[in-house]
Amino acid sequence: MSEWKPKRFWTESAVLEAEGGHTVELDGRRVKTPARETLILPTRAMAEAVAAEWEAQEEVVDPTLMPFTRTANAAIDKVRIQHHEVAEMLADYGDTDLLCYRATHPQELQNKQSAEWDPALDWAAETFSARLVPVSGVLHQSQSDDALAILRQRVHALDEFQLAAFHDLVSLSGSLILGFAAAMDWRAPDEIWRISRLDELWQIEQWGHDDEAHAVAETKKTAFLHAKNFFDISV
Repeated sequence: MSEWKPKRFWTESAVLEAEGGHTVELDGRRVKTPARETLILPTRAMAEAVAAEWEAQEEVVDPTLMPFTRTANAAIDKVRIQHHEVAEMLADYGDTDLLCYRATHPQELQNKQSAEWDPALDWAAETFSARLVPVSGVLHQSQSDDALAILRQRVHALDEFQLAAFHDLVSLSGSLILGFAAAMDWRAPDEIWRISRLDELWQIEQWGHDDEAHAVAETKKTAFLHAKNFFDISV
């Protein structure tokens, strides 16, 4: 049996100013989140992106084709309520950051990691005064408490909409530093995504292409780029 999807019940969508930001109306009725909260969005750009997704629905409503709506819903229904917990979880990536765990061999991979990852760590040290130090191997080695505290404070300063997007930037890349780098336009988001997959790309060079793994990686890349777009239109 196929999953039931609600039919389109409106003829016109509109973006309106509302207390606290902007909202979307469907035939004069405000869009609600799954938790029945009114969808109040921080910027007109975000409201327009959400409205465009609703307008694009045809006979039935397909949430899988509405990424801006889904992320906005998550920001309001989940992140707003659990802001501290989400921020703490993401800040913890700093102590196990992908960029800090380097291969012990071969030398060619070590060289690639240094060339691709050291500039991101240098950027973070200069931007935040928070230096994370690379280590060899996969065994955990704690980073500087002072550096982690600075990065943690930065994460907690994000509002619920920024944090909802930042969650995907960090969790998909495996790196708190690359999450900040994407959010703050250190380099193009496609380039930052490629940097996060350096180890995987190395394996592909050695062992060849796998169609299933490639499809999974492309899905994650799409989600990463969406998160960057959502972050950008949240302010």
